Amino acid sequence: MAPGRLNGRTDVALATRPGPVALVPDGLWVSPATRARETAAGLFPGLAMREDARLWEQDFGDWDGRDYSDLPDLGEMSREALADHAGGGGESFRAMVTRVRPALEEAAEIAWAGKSRMVIVAHAGTVRAALALALEDTASALAFEVGHLAATRLRCHASGFAVAAVNEPLS
Repeated sequence: MAPGRLNGRTDVALATRPGPVALVPDGLWVSPATRARETAAGLFPGLAMREDARLWEQDFGDWDGRDYSDLPDLGEMSREALADHAGGGGESFRAMVTRVRPALEEAAEIAWAGKSRMVIVAHAGTVRAALALALEDTASALAFEVGHLAATRLRCHASGFAVAAVNEPLS
């Protein structure tokens, strides 16, 4: 990955591939991004992956791939305004949540029906979208910092999601 750059839809490879973890999920879904597929392959070697384009990171339009220092200062935008803002002519966070929601609900339905563990390897924005669904509040999900190579765990219930952990170290 290119550190110090806004890598939304920019398809960059990982600088270092992570090693395997002990968890063996019942299902593994990934964003089509090279970095997501490489991460999944490192964490869960040999496990079949289901690619889902709905899990892509937020589209930052003309801002995508730019150095953070070259991005405009958004000032003191409220979380509500930030959720609706489509930076660089791309996609707003609210639009991203709408795009990601069906994939997350489909994975949750499979997990809930089979009492199984689903793992989704995607992006910080995708994690925030999942948190928005669990919180039932899109703007509040923007308050979360999402760590690199960290796990966020959601429990699936018949009526939705519950947040079990955010930014857990992978082990």
